[in-house]
Amino acid sequence: MSAPAVLPHVDAVTAALAGAGLTVYLGGAPPNVVPTAADPYVVLYPEPGRTEAASLADDRTNFSAVVQLTCVGLTAGQAMSVSDRAIAALSAVLTVSGRTSWKPEALDGQPVQRDDDVVPPCFYAPSRYRLRSIPQ
Repeated sequence: MSAPAVLPHVDAVTAALAGAGLTVYLGGAPPNVVPTAADPYVVLYPEPGRTEAASLADDRTNFSAVVQLTCVGLTAGQAMSVSDRAIAALSAVLTVSGRTSWKPEALDGQPVQRDDDVVPPCFYAPSRYRLRSIPQ
């Protein structure tokens, strides 16, 4: 059995968010992309994750990782609306091929903040989720 990998888990988060009608970017928004009234977005910042022993035999088949979702909109309300949609999308078990997953666990978040370093200014709301899975 191969060791679990982070990318299939990130792909599952992306699919869940896209299924909720959200635009999703990995590791940052492309240059010159700004949210619009019609198209706010989510940026995923995943950590590499780690394998965990499934038993005393030290078979490293279990997986755990944390992913940050940064919900971005033109207004504070729009950023919060995107966050609400992301929360709903991640309230179900993720589908990861060959793995049995838990529902993503909400860990923490930060207050909505205004970013004046972009034109036009936008608002963002970061939150973090723990992802876990075991082999099927």
